[in-house]
Amino acid sequence: MPKQVDYESRRRRIAEAVCVLAEEQGPEGVSMRDVAARAQVSLGAVQRCFRSKEEMLLFAVDHIGDRVTERLRTRLAASPDQSAVTVLSHAADEIALLREEHRAEARIWLAFVARAAVSETLAGPLRSSYTALHTLLVRLVTEVAASGSADEGVTRPDPQHEARALLALADGLTTHVLMGHLTSKEAEEVLHAHLAGLWERLRIEHPREAR
Repeated sequence: MPKQVDYESRRRRIAEAVCVLAEEQGPEGVSMRDVAARAQVSLGAVQRCFRSKEEMLLFAVDHIGDRVTERLRTRLAASPDQSAVTVLSHAADEIALLREEHRAEARIWLAFVARAAVSETLAGPLRSSYTALHTLLVRLVTEVAASGSADEGVTRPDPQHEARALLALADGLTTHVLMGHLTSKEAEEVLHAHLAGLWERLRIEHPREAR
């Protein structure tokens, strides 16, 4: 019988190779031939999975996003009874990619963002990724607001505005850490100070943030 090929597994393996090469020399330096060598598969195998280099790069971008999402799901599943505040804190931490073990992902993501500035092919999917993150943060901010003080004097934040601000802050902190302008610890302090300001506006007293 002919050998059965797990194409999804192979595509993920190829995406990992793309990420390694993109970190080393940027997306523009990635070739299908080099990816095949790094993934230890034939060039034909890469071409059967992806019709073009751009399609391969797009899958790699989605692969990074999937890894971040899966980490967040795993983190939340470990403590299913966490409050809305803790869930939002976890989401912000994962999106910012500030930890040392996530530094490679941060470099790859920003390399793709830089290429997207001159490539609409990449820009479109990246906009979709940011829209999905924004939608997630809007939902989480809304849930946090619902758990806050019910006093009439409390001004409810606009979830859309808060989500945009938080996403932009997390994205910017990623860049500042990679450039060496801030340490990971300093960036985390900035992020948590921003969240503390949101808790204060909602009259949520000293929420416990799980790490």
